[in-house]
Amino acid sequence: MKVAITFIMGLVCMGLSAQNINDVLRYGGEDLQGTARFQAMGGAFGALGGDMSSLNINPAGSAVFNYSQFTITGSNYNRLNEATYGNTFTGTDVNNLEINQAGGVFVFKSPNSAWKKLALGLNYDLAQNFDDDIFINGTTTEGIDNYFLNFAQGVPFGSLTLAPNEFIEDAYLDIGELQGFGDQQAFLGYFGGVINPVDETDGNTSYVSNASYNNLTQNYRQLSTGFNSKFTANFSGQYQDNLYIGASLNFHSIFYQRTTLLEESGFNPSSPVQNIRFDNFLNTEGDGFSFSLGAIAKLNENIRIGGSYQSPTWYRLLDDTSQRINSNEADTDINFIDFDIVNLFEEYRIQIPSKLTGSVAVVFGKSGLISFDYSYQDMSNAELRPVNDPVFIQENDFIANQLGVVNTFRLGGEYRIERFSLRGGYRLEQSPFANTDRIGELTGYSAGLGYDFGGSRLDLAYGRTNREVNQLLFDSGATNAATVNRQLTNINLSYTLKF
Repeated sequence: MKVAITFIMGLVCMGLSAQNINDVLRYGGEDLQGTARFQAMGGAFGALGGDMSSLNINPAGSAVFNYSQFTITGSNYNRLNEATYGNTFTGTDVNNLEINQAGGVFVFKSPNSAWKKLALGLNYDLAQNFDDDIFINGTTTEGIDNYFLNFAQGVPFGSLTLAPNEFIEDAYLDIGELQGFGDQQAFLGYFGGVINPVDETDGNTSYVSNASYNNLTQNYRQLSTGFNSKFTANFSGQYQDNLYIGASLNFHSIFYQRTTLLEESGFNPSSPVQNIRFDNFLNTEGDGFSFSLGAIAKLNENIRIGGSYQSPTWYRLLDDTSQRINSNEADTDINFIDFDIVNLFEEYRIQIPSKLTGSVAVVFGKSGLISFDYSYQDMSNAELRPVNDPVFIQENDFIANQLGVVNTFRLGGEYRIERFSLRGGYRLEQSPFANTDRIGELTGYSAGLGYDFGGSRLDLAYGRTNREVNQLLFDSGATNAATVNRQLTNINLSYTLKF
């Protein structure tokens, strides 16, 4: 009798990998969180500065501070996903509390110099919160067999069989290491009982489905957790009365885990396969770096303009994956392939394109202000690296053809009544896809208020964004997609201490 392996097994996978356009999309955006004042005004701070999170838009903003200060922000984060699939509607939500921002700026004044102020800022921001839960249930005419057939066609059957006395989990890992991700999926489809070769000769390269159906019932769940945090080191200065310039170094830390669970039923009575379960686990860890440059100019007492450049963000990432599959036709040893059997991938890199931002603000003395930002980012220039990897060459061509320019518009306003401040904001971010059928535009509304105690300040903000997404159930072989309305709600509370 075979003895179950209880420790984690792993081999480095070469050749074909699981990295694709979805990784670019995952790490290519940032949530609008930051301080409560920043969020309440829709993040429109490129020509304003004077807020710790404004450093994310324009690094010259720290020189606008008149005093050294420290700000910390807590957030209540709620993600609501409403999915429609095969005329079935489902809804899930995730709620958590977190410290999403903490940082301070030190201001050094020099009234006798042309450089009237120098500022040093250090800030932590939660750029992305990956905590999420999507549940999709409904009927479809495309089953998971299409996924496995897509990888299997053209693969010699002899390369998928077990050697004498070879354990099934050893063969699974060896195929992933030596033949690549695609052949490994074909192996799972065959030993999971979902597909069969046309004939069982070593040279066979044609496969057929072991499932017969007209309409299938699918239950799909995607659970994720993790973060993309950003630590910013900033330096800026005020030159004479009307010019502020600055630069920042940004250091990212990535942690991401995703579990997908799929069940299929409702096969024809004559179908050999009557039920299928296919689960996947992805763990990603890594770091990233970018820098930014910016300037703010006062044209007169009321009008300010700003411009900034954010370099590409260069990420270095490591993935490991685990899978499990079962069906009523599966090999008897299939359960030995589970989440303890780990595929380790070589380090890869992602380059997220640079971003340009132009800003203008109108300040009405101490009564209030209106601010507008426009950002331009061409996501078609995103790359998976190393760029000479044959698979990445193909995927980067796909990225260049599928993704396009992302134009982002942010509008914010503030009205002051003595020590009270009332704020509002609007945000529109276009789809990263040239064809917006996959991901729609993101729209966001926000509001907030603040009270200045003199030596400190308390700010509260409410923000909500909405985006419609066609959520693909499989990366390959089938076009199954659910329409998911993704709503993100943040309630932020910031405390600022001046010193």
